[in-house]
Amino acid sequence: MADNRIMAEIAAQPACWGRAAAMAARVGDALPGRGERAAVVGCGTSLYMAQAYAALREAAGHGETDAFAASEMPRGRRYDRVLALTRSGTTTEVLDVLGRLGGTVPTTAITADPDTPVSKSAGRVIALEFADEESVVQTRFATTQLALLRAHLGEDLAAAIADAEAAAADPPPAELLEAEQVTFLGRGWTVGIAREAALKMREAAGAWTEAYPAMEYRHGPISITGPGRAVWAFGGLPDGLAGQIAATGGTLRASAADPLAELVRVQRLAVARAEAAGLDPERPRHLTRSVVLDAGT
Repeated sequence: MADNRIMAEIAAQPACWGRAAAMAARVGDALPGRGERAAVVGCGTSLYMAQAYAALREAAGHGETDAFAASEMPRGRRYDRVLALTRSGTTTEVLDVLGRLGGTVPTTAITADPDTPVSKSAGRVIALEFADEESVVQTRFATTQLALLRAHLGEDLAAAIADAEAAAADPPPAELLEAEQVTFLGRGWTVGIAREAALKMREAAGAWTEAYPAMEYRHGPISITGPGRAVWAFGGLPDGLAGQIAATGGTLRASAADPLAELVRVQRLAVARAEAAGLDPERPRHLTRSVVLDAGT
């Protein structure tokens, strides 16, 4: 059994979201303003939070927003602000992007540790030190930075926090504890959440997972679903898809809870499955807290 550290970090998320929402107005001038053309960069989990935020910001009418893996940030494209998401503040690809921009555009980094190289590379730094975590696998920091960004867009997070409190207390979905394979589906901003859910299960539990936009699922991926396998949908299903999933013999989970709170349930499921497999969900194989590359790598 893993120790209680990662479970404590998962359980702390509702409180962290509340703190982030309360600080959103105070740090708002460092975040993309209404009408600005923005780019958001990150790696791994931070990339998927960037994708979720980009979709939310555009849907809210705040401005065109692109999300990139930091290694794929295009050169020469004009933005009014670049936002970098990095828990460690040391990720090579993120620092490379900020260094390349070199003050030509306003930049902001959201990080858990301001005393890291990102504080010298970004024009502004928003530190969520209260959401930092010891586990290699990200849980509360990732969701807390998205909670901050949602609050900055004007969302009321009270219902999401209440849903997360329930998710942190409930046992993982029993029907998914032994599923051979899980496909996560999203729509709009929850495509990023679905991708993060799949990553969490792979990182912590070594599970076979995939993630797709829900409308793309019928274009091939549905063929993998069947008895003993499952589909977990975030943010609602397209018309008719539930019946098609039922016809495969697979298990469907769809909930009216806030999708970010449903991600908390996935985190708990990943820990439970890791423990059942004799794995350490806090220290997955081949992973470190931050990817720091040697020059030329």
